[in-house]
Amino acid sequence: MATPLNPDRLVAALREEGVHVVERPGWRTHNRNHKGPWGPMNGVIVHHTVTTGTDASISICENGYSELPGPLCHGVIDKDGTVYLISSGRANHAGKGSGAVLSAVIAEEALPNPDDADTDGNSHFYGFECINLGDGEDPWPAAQLAAIERASAAICRAHGWGAGSVIGHKEWTDTKIDPQGFEMDDMRHRIEQRLKGKPSGPVSGGGSAGGSSGGSSSYTPPPFPAGLAPNKSTPSAKGLQEALKKTGWLDPSIPSSDNYGPATQKAVAGFNAKHGLYTTAQPYDPAIGRRGWDLLHKLAYGN
Repeated sequence: MATPLNPDRLVAALREEGVHVVERPGWRTHNRNHKGPWGPMNGVIVHHTVTTGTDASISICENGYSELPGPLCHGVIDKDGTVYLISSGRANHAGKGSGAVLSAVIAEEALPNPDDADTDGNSHFYGFECINLGDGEDPWPAAQLAAIERASAAICRAHGWGAGSVIGHKEWTDTKIDPQGFEMDDMRHRIEQRLKGKPSGPVSGGGSAGGSSGGSSSYTPPPFPAGLAPNKSTPSAKGLQEALKKTGWLDPSIPSSDNYGPATQKAVAGFNAKHGLYTTAQPYDPAIGRRGWDLLHKLAYGN
């Protein structure tokens, strides 16, 4: 039982656990607190979206639909392990579930069958929607599973909980099957092992993606063509900055310019580190290479 994490504490906890966080516009006040209590908090519920595509999945989770208004979770976990924060407060993700399960989660004991639907889970659980069709065939990439582990561990660590405070939606109610494609017992074991150590520290990144800076600002990049050109050719500094903003690596409030400055370098270095792309063989590498730009462009523009 705990007071809900405020937005700043939630972001800090996630980043300290090594989660690549993207803060969606308005997420700090996007909630359904007018419909019921938010807290005390008792755990984390993991879901799958039954959707494909990052933008479409985020839109559904932010806005919901006629029968179930959004937000539908607190964070959307993409296939590449990015966590998009979309809500701080009560969200329509858990619904009615078993009070006996809630008691077991609080005690971190073996979970009973979720036979009853007598308790409002939206009051007591953080929820993460993970992009997956939930058909048992859609793969769960290692980066996505790692993000589920890290995000869940971050919240548990912040509240002083153990891995027993993390459950799947299907363990909360017998009307759901999610998450489908991996075992929650295996995930809880991963979380338990992570909680035995210290947080792995923030990922490198910039702006709304967050992270530590590190490195030096003395790098001089090769010349880029002038002007904004969101295409698959070598990017201009502005084109690179726009792609970094679209993928959450660079703060959208930073004006785009022809200056390949420290903020852009920091964002590129974080992107390179996350995807194992190094053009200089150095841990802090602020240079965007051919492979890096191709990947960044695909993530930003879909082609």
